Amino acid sequence: MKEIVAVVRMNMMNKTKAALTAAGVNAFFAHEAQGRGVGFINRKLVKGAEQGYEEAAALLGEKGNLYPKRMVTIVVDDDDVDDVIEALITTNQTGKPGDGKIFVLPVADGVRVRTGEKGTKSIT
Repeated sequence: MKEIVAVVRMNMMNKTKAALTAAGVNAFFAHEAQGRGVGFINRKLVKGAEQGYEEAAALLGEKGNLYPKRMVTIVVDDDDVDDVIEALITTNQTGKPGDGKIFVLPVADGVRVRTGEKGTKSIT
């Protein structure tokens, strides 16, 4: 099993839910999140702030905002990972900074609390 963690734009959440359902994902979690990508930081400002330039530090503070996002967590069978990632990319890709990120992590085991089922039975 794998855990897929996707960070997407808030306004793309309804499309993302529909795409996951169409890809056969029956269960997932969505969390409110805040963050920013590396593209939102001017490296020259960071260097200037590190060197003690107050102007650079002040400008960096303006650009250091965290932006509202949704973090979607999905646990799927190994065979379904590529289909889920493709659905997430197709739905959320605008070609502009802020489209999001997808991370894939191994899951050692899962247990359905209600029945005690383990492994892939716990997610199907």
